[in-house]
Formats: sequence, C-alpha cells, structure tokens
Amino acid sequence: MEWSAIKNIYCIGIKGVGMTMLAQFLKNRGYSVSGSDVAETFMTDQVLKDNKIKVNSGFGVNQALEEAELIIYSTAYNADNIEVGWALANKPTLTYAEALGQVFGQYYGVAVAGSHGKTTTSAWLGFTLWNGDLKPNVLVGSRVPQFNGASLLGSSSIMVIEADEYQNKLRYFQPKMVVLNNIDYDHVDFYPTPKDYQQAFIDFIAKIPTDGYLIANYDDPIIRKIAPVHCRGRIISYAIDNAADYVAYGLNQANGRQYFRVKMGVDLDDESEDEKLSRMAVANAGDLGDFSASLPGKHNVSNALAVLAASVELGLPLYKIREGIAAFSGTARRLETLGQFQGADIIDDYAHHPTEIKASLTALKQRYPEKRLRVFFHPHTFSRTIALLDDFAASFNEADEVGILKIYGSAREAGGGISGQELASKIEMSRKNNGKNNQVGYFDDMDSLITYLRQTITDDQTVVLMGAGDIFRAGQQLLGKK
Repeated sequence: MEWSAIKNIYCIGIKGVGMTMLAQFLKNRGYSVSGSDVAETFMTDQVLKDNKIKVNSGFGVNQALEEAELIIYSTAYNADNIEVGWALANKPTLTYAEALGQVFGQYYGVAVAGSHGKTTTSAWLGFTLWNGDLKPNVLVGSRVPQFNGASLLGSSSIMVIEADEYQNKLRYFQPKMVVLNNIDYDHVDFYPTPKDYQQAFIDFIAKIPTDGYLIANYDDPIIRKIAPVHCRGRIISYAIDNAADYVAYGLNQANGRQYFRVKMGVDLDDESEDEKLSRMAVANAGDLGDFSASLPGKHNVSNALAVLAASVELGLPLYKIREGIAAFSGTARRLETLGQFQGADIIDDYAHHPTEIKASLTALKQRYPEKRLRVFFHPHTFSRTIALLDDFAASFNEADEVGILKIYGSAREAGGGISGQELASKIEMSRKNNGKNNQVGYFDDMDSLITYLRQTITDDQTVVLMGAGDIFRAGQQLLGKK
C-alpha cells in the first residue's frame, strides 16, 4: 500500500480495541479517519469521541465510505457485511492486522506479545520511553490515561505495539524486538490445540533478525524452552527469584505501592561471558537497586521487569527507567478503580482467562486485605468457557463472593455448548471443596446485576467487575457516569 497517496481512511468495526488504537494513531499522523460499528456501547467510545473521529452507528454504504482511498476492516466482519462486501468490490482494502503490520514495518518495531499482560506492558514500556525523551510511537489496545487515548505519535524511529495473537495476527508483523510475557493456551475458537497456539509464538520469535532482541520471561517454562531454539537474535531474559539476566527479588507492599529490587547477571547456559559483560556494561551495575510501582500484583512486577529489560536495550538510562516504572499509573480496564459507591471501591478488570483471574484477585487481596472481596464475572466466548471450564471453576477461590453473568459471545460466537449458569455451578462446587460454602449467584442480564449491587454494597467491601465484555457498564451505571 502506498500510504503517501492516501488522505481518507474508513474503518469498519472501528470500536474494536485494536481498530481504535490504529484509528487514533492514523488520525494523529494526518489522515482523515472515520468509520462505523454497531450501536452498542464499547469501552473505546470515549477514545474515539475525544479524538473527534466520526463513527456511523450501524452499517450501510455512505459518503465517507465512498470517498475513502483505503478501507480497513475488522475480521469480526466479512463479505456478508454490507460495507465490507461493497469495499472488497470497489476499494483498496486491508484487514486491521494487515494495516497495522504495514504501519509497523515503517519503524523500528517493538512488539509486545504473549497471552497475558500485553496491554499493560506495551503501555508501560511506551510511557517509560516517552518519559525518558525517546519519543516512541505507541499503539495500545486500551485507553491509557497518561496518553489521553490509546496511542502516541512520536518523533523517533521506534514503534511499540501490542501484538495480538488471535487469528494469528502475529504473521503480519516483522519485529526488530519482541517482548514475550508468557504463553498460556487461549483463543480456543481459532487454535485447536495448545501446540497450535504455541507454534504461533514460535514462528513469531523466529522472525526476529540476528541483530534484534527477544525480551523473554524466563519464569514461563515454555518460553525458557523455546527461546534458545528458535530465536536468532539476542535473548534478554527476566524472572522473579529465578535464573535470568534481570531478576526481581525482595518484593513487598506498603502504602498502596509495591517495592522490589533488581539484580543482574545470573549465569545462564545459553549466554557467553562476552554477552554477559556487554549487558552489564549497558546497565552499568550488577545490582540495579530499588524499584517501585503503583500497579498491584506479582504479575505487574514481571511486567515491570520486561519494561526494564527492553528499555535498557533501547538505550534509556537506568535512572529514567526507574522514574518511568514508578510513575506509570496503568490502563483502562486493568485493575482500574472507577470510583466509590456507598463507600466501596468499584474495580473494573479485563481478566477473562483463569490465569488472569487468579493474578488479579491475588493482587486485590494484597491491596485490600481488610475488605470483603466481591467479584462479578462476565464470561467471554462459549468456546473459551468450555475448553477452560475446570480452570475457570478453580480460579475464584480468593474471592469472598462470586457472581456470574450470562456468557458474552461477542461478534465471534452466537452461542453454543454451555451457559453462564453451568459455569456458576462449577465455580460453586469448586469453592465448596475449598471451604467456601456461599452460593455463586447468576445474573441473566446487566440490569439485574446493577439492582443487586445497589441493594447490597457497603463500605467494608471491594467490588470487582471482571471480564472482556461490557460488564464495565455496570460500574458506569452505579457511579452515574452514563
């Protein structure tokens, strides 16, 4: 695609998190951007509104579509959609992943990938580099308050993106650096087996050039195994109390923050002495000292280590890295405090996989040890719920109360195979086996959940609205934000 010849871009399915970040970035680069989507409220609506990107409600051939030189469409829609069908027959078109891949290829590309933590890590890395005056271009799949949106248009050759593995979008990206957080089977509607899922990441890191970098989480046994075999570039590893290039230790919490120290240079079998000395010279220390973060949970210490390791290799001074890690305030829908209702903190969290749920609830228990933890979960997709059912059932044991909503199929699935009530029953059984005998509630719609919360919230509680669907709307209703 000859991007210099394009002035008007139209995005079909513009409310998707990836499409929104790309639309904002392209508008900031000087393109005229508009689009369309369903009338349903999305968490991205505010970003599009703030950036004055016009969104048509519903689909139909319209003037903006006809005038666009390029149509970008979400693969949630196909030729059966009236706009997609018209565009494929009449205009140059790219899928979202193809378009992002082409834009990414214009820069020194840093791709943050993995099953969990992509959004937080890509935003945190982008913020830290920006705070350190490297002025990267950044695209994140969520609103980042410190970005005033989901992207940053920088002046440097560096681009940091959140690289989504769903439908193997990774195949469209040619990275110079990959930050790989973890590999944990997901997107079962696309990847039939864990082996298929892992292969997408293997193929991705194999594309790193010999002068590129893999920033690898060596607490993850799969990554520790595949990285030395398949990566041609330099491997920079990180871990918590485990053998790696960057090791966090001495974790503790105080006054709403967590603190940790970082040391370097634990010898690894796949690292030469020259590589070790070179890396230590870059950081200019063997023990890097104290770090702090406002984001809770051990998983966020791991994310901070990824930011640290990547930032060192991108040339940021250590004191600037320390500042950026400490000053980052998080992203929307990741353990985000929406406000207080009747004295209770209302937390919005995007966790939609058992591993994410456990990590978030552990972090919240540490942050609010004296509060009753009430969790209301909106399952996302039928295929994921079925495939990971036993893991879901065992993932809520930290909560004092659990409620389940009707499964959110989204545009991917109309239905199939399991209900939210069945999930609630499985969770209740697992909790009883762990000594928690309270009933797991089921809510067939958002209104019934909101009514229940209004009647039962008190100031000795922390209320968590969790899931990748639109459960955040319950928080907005409680707090009078919508």
